[in-house]
Amino acid sequence: MERRMISACFVGDALECLAARGIDPAAVLARAGLSAPVTGSVSAEQYGALWTAAAQALDDEFFGLGARPMRCGSFTLLCHALMGAPTLERALGRALRFLRVVLDDPIGRLDVADGLASIVLNDKGAARSAFAYRTYWIIVHGITCWLVGRRIPLRHVDFRCGPPEHGADYRLFFGAPVRFHAPESRLAFDATFLTLPAARSERALRDFLRGAPANILVRYRHDAGLAARVKTRLRHMSAPSWPTFEDLARQLRLPASTLRRRLADEGQTYRDIKDELRRMKAQELLQHSRRPVGEIAAELGFSEPSAFHRAFRKWTAQSPGAYRRAGGGD
Repeated sequence: MERRMISACFVGDALECLAARGIDPAAVLARAGLSAPVTGSVSAEQYGALWTAAAQALDDEFFGLGARPMRCGSFTLLCHALMGAPTLERALGRALRFLRVVLDDPIGRLDVADGLASIVLNDKGAARSAFAYRTYWIIVHGITCWLVGRRIPLRHVDFRCGPPEHGADYRLFFGAPVRFHAPESRLAFDATFLTLPAARSERALRDFLRGAPANILVRYRHDAGLAARVKTRLRHMSAPSWPTFEDLARQLRLPASTLRRRLADEGQTYRDIKDELRRMKAQELLQHSRRPVGEIAAELGFSEPSAFHRAFRKWTAQSPGAYRRAGGGD
């Protein structure tokens, strides 16, 4: 299993859930092989052990954050319920229905519009914490990535609630633009992934469950693998000087066919990676600078502003000017 570190702030969020229900956090930390206070990052395996220990203490795999407890064993039953779904879209539908029955609230639904698929969470009352929405999305996103055998890159993540003190850690965790105080809590990805086959064997499921929940934090993370190496390389270069696909393969000392296949295994293409980096840089510059749109377009490698306008509308369903006037959605 690839090693990934989880911010101590998320450990703190989990411990607060325990303390709010009269359970000694230190005792649960000890059962997870950790000791208080936790001041630094922990591994995904350690956080997974904490999640399991907290679930056993609460008899709730959702940290007590739903209208009803997600009793121990629910995650396993959820995974079994998805077996045999022909596509990711059908599997997501089953997962959201299952979680609605188990949790009652929040209520998840799948929205598809403008080329994006979104897992939208609605609350019957006041907004929940960012930690509650994050936990829901970790469960659904982690399972569905496993089902289709590749990482599903996220386009943006919206939270109905206000930002926690460690909001920057949320942006780092999801690897996508994050907005707080949004009208709805929404996790969005490209709708093309919905048609992927969701074929996994019972044996593969047993292997998956043996590694849960740590593996849903690790296996399809945004900051690991070949795609992450490519992104890191491109971030240190200006967009107009990015290499062609063939030149990139030579720089990585890989045959072009191998590079293409390995990126596909991670749910990525070279074009996807370049578009993601351009989009994120464009959103950052539009939100935090007053530079002219034409200048931003040139910096991002577009030959003319009109091409940038078309691309930005495809990415966000907004024009650059409308995005800037709205304050970047934050």
